[in-house]
Amino acid sequence: MSTNNSDIRVVVGMSGGVDSSVTAHILKEQGYDVIGIFMKNWDDTDEFGVCTATEDYDDVIRVANQIGIPYYAVNFEKEYWDKVFTYFLDEYKLGRTPNPDVMCNKEIKFKAFLEHAESLGADYVATGHYAQVKKVGDEIELLRGVDNNKDQTYFLNQLSQDQLKKVMFPLGGMEKTEVREIATKAGLATANKKDSTGICFIGERNFKQFLSEYLPAQPGDMRTLNGEVLGKHDGLMYYTIGQRHGLGIGGDGEPWFVVGKDLKNNVLFVEQGFHHDSLYSDSLIATDISFTTNSEKPKTFVCTAKFRYRQTDTKVTVNMREDGTAEVVFADPVRAITPGQAVVFYDGDICLGGGTIDTVWKKGAKLNYVG
Repeated sequence: MSTNNSDIRVVVGMSGGVDSSVTAHILKEQGYDVIGIFMKNWDDTDEFGVCTATEDYDDVIRVANQIGIPYYAVNFEKEYWDKVFTYFLDEYKLGRTPNPDVMCNKEIKFKAFLEHAESLGADYVATGHYAQVKKVGDEIELLRGVDNNKDQTYFLNQLSQDQLKKVMFPLGGMEKTEVREIATKAGLATANKKDSTGICFIGERNFKQFLSEYLPAQPGDMRTLNGEVLGKHDGLMYYTIGQRHGLGIGGDGEPWFVVGKDLKNNVLFVEQGFHHDSLYSDSLIATDISFTTNSEKPKTFVCTAKFRYRQTDTKVTVNMREDGTAEVVFADPVRAITPGQAVVFYDGDICLGGGTIDTVWKKGAKLNYVG
């Protein structure tokens, strides 16, 4: 055990899952001064008075006691509501499909949590994200995780140099199977706990039902681009570009897909066929551009990009505009690009940063009709 590490305090964000449990275990084994913190971001008590956060915190306590580290819970419900949940609702009101995980990392896990950790004397914070950081000169590069299936740099694209200098991602160089093996070998209480999926504040609940509690749904026409009415939609906010399920349109031929929305007239546009021409675009405009590095970017640069999580990269040319937005031009047409989602830029394994997809274009015309 290195004596140096014992002088370095690392505060680990522990969720009660296997990834953050193994993160804390590894750092403790490496001799760091480790503290576990459980973040309560959402009051998810159900109608029976059961709160899954309580179960998760119990798992944090069990693991912290097993590996011999102090632990605390901290409540970020107000910050989460103000910074993440109101953004989530505002985007849906605009007919877009938001990405709350990106915002949560930017505003809560690597801002509110980081500030709280520093108040406890932390030199670093660590999480169970599958990503890597590497020091190159004076800068820290954000690199994809080794496990392609689990790489989470897409959700970390808004992190700045100041944040990256203070983070550790011990799982970034591992495959998920290896993480489970470490947990089992160490006998951690969460070794066989199933991974949580979906948006944390919705959990296992029905998405439509959840959203309808906060936003009034306005049913309207479901039409083809030629104006043929095929049925009714339940409310534009429930649908995303490229969606197939839940349209309720049967009949012959290929399945139907959402190809656009007209917010003003409350119309949902649908067309037949996975590869329908109207689902493909050749460029987009992105806002809220943020780079992970401080070094000056050229006005135009070529890289690859992801437009949704777990998508293969597409070669793009990024043109930075005077107003701070970016025009992203694709080498090949891309299917079902969705306003509100993140566009994330890569140079090989290095995550350069990203922004929010605002409008989608094809041959100089705006697609998807959102707005």
